[in-house]
Amino acid sequence: MKAMILAAGRGERMRPLTDHTPKPLLPVGGKPLIIWHLERLAKAGFKEIVINLAYLGEQIEQVLGDGSDWGLNIQYSPETKALETAGGIANALPLLGDAPFLVVNSDVFTEIDFGALQLNAPNLAHLVMVNNPPQHPDGDFVLRSGKVTEQGNNKLTFSGVGVYHPNLFASVPKGAAAKLASLLKLAMKDGLVTGMPYHGVWCDIGTPERLQQLNDLMGVK
Repeated sequence: MKAMILAAGRGERMRPLTDHTPKPLLPVGGKPLIIWHLERLAKAGFKEIVINLAYLGEQIEQVLGDGSDWGLNIQYSPETKALETAGGIANALPLLGDAPFLVVNSDVFTEIDFGALQLNAPNLAHLVMVNNPPQHPDGDFVLRSGKVTEQGNNKLTFSGVGVYHPNLFASVPKGAAAKLASLLKLAMKDGLVTGMPYHGVWCDIGTPERLQQLNDLMGVK
């Protein structure tokens, strides 16, 4: 299975830290956040990685190169305008191929076992769900009997880690902007989205304060 890391965002809420540094390169525990993902993907047995780039993307490419430092082969999917999550994935489909692939948000820190995730036919998406963090108390979707739906109570938060079938993005023209949530909700109506709970380490690094909290927990000043 190939994996994609979403790294094209501007990181407005992280300013001023992101004025000159792309969010995926902000330091967590003494090294860029995105490198944690690469190390864990390599450990899980992944070899082929796609990373989308936009804001200050050349810095990311300069730091990571071709991925050989981690035993990986990295290909880059440049974006000239903001494509949102689904648009960015659809734009990268020529690099991702016809089989299901893993997608990881670059702005989360987690110890999710990427190698344990899979998508079973005929489903179009398999999402990792976490308990609602303080900044997102109402959650996103309901996980019930292995299926993910909009309907019901006790919603959980989508972790930003999921496995997708390319067909989920069939309606998105290459180079067009599109939101992932809209596509997932359509697939949920057809019962084609599965999910699993995760109760381990997970942090959404959406603000400088949350980044500092994480580094404090890791003993880094």
